[in-house]
Amino acid sequence: MEWVADARLAAWPEAAWYLEAVFTPGSQVGTAYDAPTTPVVVTRVEEVTSLRVPSGRLVVDAPWDDDDVSRYERGQPTRPPRELAVRIPAGVHRVEVAWTAGPYEFMGEQFDGVEVAATRLRISDEPVVGWEMGLGVGEDVARLEPGDATGFGADANVGCFADAAAWTALSAPFRTFVGGSPVPRDTECLPGWCEKVRDESQQADLVTFAVELGGIVWLGRSRTGDAASIVVTSGLADAKA
Repeated sequence: MEWVADARLAAWPEAAWYLEAVFTPGSQVGTAYDAPTTPVVVTRVEEVTSLRVPSGRLVVDAPWDDDDVSRYERGQPTRPPRELAVRIPAGVHRVEVAWTAGPYEFMGEQFDGVEVAATRLRISDEPVVGWEMGLGVGEDVARLEPGDATGFGADANVGCFADAAAWTALSAPFRTFVGGSPVPRDTECLPGWCEKVRDESQQADLVTFAVELGGIVWLGRSRTGDAASIVVTSGLADAKA
């Protein structure tokens, strides 16, 4: 039986178009900052690493919250991470970033406009036939208004994918502060300003990625309704997706 989308969660047409175009090299996905005649073009899609998710439970959230720094220092409880309601196959999945370029000038200075436009956790090679908002655990679809998008905030413009069962250990390097300042963390640096933390005791990983002001989380479904892809796009209010 083919999957039928829930209209309350389905991506609006412009968002669905963007989610496909942003991972298609050569596609134009916008225009450069303050230069409407200069196209922003997808230059490449790069696999930056793999992510181990042995529990099949996935966190898509910021690895730390600036508002909780004092709680981190005191060892006090903080809010739980934003875990997706959907379960994914336990195993190893690819993390990919879509690079775009759109040169522009600002205050007399030239910029290449190269940036990460979206990050994808590729769960399978099955084609995505429909996109929907990626609800978190405990989020109620009945409360969504038309045009709403679900996601997470990130004051530091950093989001992450992580195995939910190993979250405490995986997020610890990002939540160690002394005197209000972060302690230098020993993480693996990856392309696209990504970082990786491994927990060998649980065979699980956390991978960070760049987002602006947080991320909007999208779930791509295959023909049978299985999760084929999870994409995070910018949290900017005027973003297409």
